[in-house]
Amino acid sequence: MKNLVDKCVNILSFLIIAFLTSAYAEPASFYVIDAHKNAVNHNNLGLMYLEERGYYAAIEEFKIAISLAPDTQASSVYYKNLGDTYMIVGSPELAQDCYLNAINLYSLNFQFYKDLAKCYKAMGIAQSKIAEYKNDKNPLNSIMRGLLQEQTGDIKGAITTLDTFATSEPDLLITPSVKVYIKTLVKKIN
Repeated sequence: MKNLVDKCVNILSFLIIAFLTSAYAEPASFYVIDAHKNAVNHNNLGLMYLEERGYYAAIEEFKIAISLAPDTQASSVYYKNLGDTYMIVGSPELAQDCYLNAINLYSLNFQFYKDLAKCYKAMGIAQSKIAEYKNDKNPLNSIMRGLLQEQTGDIKGAITTLDTFATSEPDLLITPSVKVYIKTLVKKIN
């Protein structure tokens, strides 16, 4: 019996020493949630679901990511991903708002304009949007007009419009992407 008591005392002593020498700390009285980090995690989950063709889950994850960081440049990517998912499931009307929000948050990403032009084509309103963008004085809308001209089959008009933009706005961050795209359009007509 004494042997058993000694073993119990030894075990208890070991546990007390282990507890006292461990890195145990009192829990903080509050926990700070990093919304931007969580937004990135939800976006990544959305991309994973999208890859696995879990479209409803992907849409929900992208919406959560946007809600966690609604007015950041990173959200422009979340909006683009949400728009891409809507396009895949055949809802270009819902995708349109997503692409417009992406452009509003970060207007220097050429891919956002290309996606919006494809969306307008899918909705059947590309031709009317060309006229709308033609009267607008914002130089970035020249990009949309050129991409819409391409979507409607006017490759030469698209090259001319995009080249005029690239010449008039050589210092914008988006201009090198436009120049590369012009080269791909020239290869299409050759």
